[in-house]
Amino acid sequence: MPPAPIAARPAPVTTGERLLGLGAYRPRRTVDNDEVCGPLEDVDPDWVVARSGIRTRRFAGVDETVVAMSTAAAGDALTAAGLTASALDAVLVATMSPDTASPQVSTRVAAELGTTAPAFDLGAACSGFCYGLEVAASLIRGGTARHVLVVGVERMSDLLDPRDRGTAFLFGDGAGAVVVGPADEPGIGPVAWGSDGGQADLIVHSPTWQEAARGAGDGVPGLRMQGPAVFRWASTQIAPLAEKALAAAGVGVDDLDAFVPHQANNRITDGIVRALALPDGVAVARDVVDTGNTSAASVPLAMHALLTGGEVRAGDLALVCGFGAGLTYAAQVLTLPPVAPSSAPREG
Repeated sequence: MPPAPIAARPAPVTTGERLLGLGAYRPRRTVDNDEVCGPLEDVDPDWVVARSGIRTRRFAGVDETVVAMSTAAAGDALTAAGLTASALDAVLVATMSPDTASPQVSTRVAAELGTTAPAFDLGAACSGFCYGLEVAASLIRGGTARHVLVVGVERMSDLLDPRDRGTAFLFGDGAGAVVVGPADEPGIGPVAWGSDGGQADLIVHSPTWQEAARGAGDGVPGLRMQGPAVFRWASTQIAPLAEKALAAAGVGVDDLDAFVPHQANNRITDGIVRALALPDGVAVARDVVDTGNTSAASVPLAMHALLTGGEVRAGDLALVCGFGAGLTYAAQVLTLPPVAPSSAPREG
């Protein structure tokens, strides 16, 4: 007997997808360069500013877990979208700093929000949020989901060796979230993305947890980075990636209202801005100055800062891109979403 036919997926009821709402959470504690440079040898606070643009970053407290920060940001994103958690068909959390391997961050966030929607974590480091946007848009486009929550969250302070002069001053903590849903007109352009695992050793966690448990390896398990090599890679590869995303969306730099790159380093951002020849009227996200590099949370936090700072408005056109460990990279053109009525990112 031949096998029974598989029913077709339901036809999509939309011609596009867009960001319906945005929320953010920044931890209570602000850490300046004087504090973070204390344990470092021969690292001056002014040198940190010159090399990265970073003046402060936020470090999460004991109660500001990845779940708590994600839930707070997600709640504001739902409010901005005019929805409740019951409307969610999937919950996606992008992070490289989960507090446990199991259970996942996403399932606990879903539970905190009060939904039993399918939930999963995505690990693509600093590209995680942009990867998540494409996954969400694909779920909606394919008819599997109508509303998807995408969270980027990090407690990078958990991954740092405070004595590592290459990384200790770069990273911070926080969460950003968006609700992605259907739209009559596309609000998320085609993604340009990829990976380069051949250069995975440029950003690594060393020694590994297994090595540390066996007493092998030197030093505290922490994030290590070959800074000059990463800088050269990002400075030469991300502008062509952004150009592919612009071409795929059918827009040019003159059509943009904002550029929101991963907040890795102000000097990298400056190089990309020059390479793209962005017009002066395009708002460029500089959240790294006050927030540091928050990996998967970087892009949504930077979008939120631009919107709440009045530099752009909901409905404006933005080019976003993520890049980092893996190596991974992704870029999209999108229409900026509304934020929750409160003009400030939620803090504990």
